[in-house]
Amino acid sequence: MADRPTRAPGPYRALLGSRVRAQFSYRASFAADVLANVGTGLSEFATIYVVFSRTDELGGLDVWQAALVFALANVAFSIADLVVGHVDTLPTLVRTGALDAFLLRPLPVLAQLATSDVALRRVGRVLVAALVFAVAWPRAGVEFDGRAVALLVVAVLGGAAIFSAVFVVAGSLQFWLLDGREAVNSITYGGSNAAQYPASLYSGPLRWLFCYVVPAAFVAYLPVLVLLGEPGPAGLPAWLGWCSPVAAALLWVVALLLWRGGVRHYTGSGS
Repeated sequence: MADRPTRAPGPYRALLGSRVRAQFSYRASFAADVLANVGTGLSEFATIYVVFSRTDELGGLDVWQAALVFALANVAFSIADLVVGHVDTLPTLVRTGALDAFLLRPLPVLAQLATSDVALRRVGRVLVAALVFAVAWPRAGVEFDGRAVALLVVAVLGGAAIFSAVFVVAGSLQFWLLDGREAVNSITYGGSNAAQYPASLYSGPLRWLFCYVVPAAFVAYLPVLVLLGEPGPAGLPAWLGWCSPVAAALLWVVALLLWRGGVRHYTGSGS
């Protein structure tokens, strides 16, 4: 079956509204989930801070410049995780046959999956990233002007689109893999982890992988190089920091083709 378009946003608003209201109905549980995500974000930043604070410069960046990379990468990933992260439940839906119900509705399967849950707890990582950004910006030696604001907007929106496409690519592969959730998590969460560090730390092949195959370098590292006025390592010119929307568009073409092929490949649970 092919994914079918719809022109009515009403069903999505109703689904999203019901999910949000349900989470706020259990405030203590919601607060605990948010705090857990805050703790995860803080532990990840602590790792980066410990590594970079032990030296004056690593990969061409000092500790606060690396903190900017971490902050941008986490904001972009958290937005994507909030919007389409629920696609990673696809293996369970395929295994239980619940995906068949999605195929019977007059709505695109991908849109249904994306709106089947809204994990607002993931805003905890956004809060950590925003705090790190606020602390790191004045210490990183970057001037706050119109050009910087424009670049930040491009980087956040482009980065979120890149990670969203990565989630869809990973979900699409589940139609062909048998219980391959852990394998594809290496693409989504592995890409997120790679984006938090300067790509200059990686060897040549890995650098090309995280730029031109899984474009994690476009999310934060390259935009930060533009902000700092640095040229970038071999094979990664800094001007690519403005090109994250282009990288996202190309990746989305691949993601949607894979998704369409996966939906057509799916033959149902047989129940």
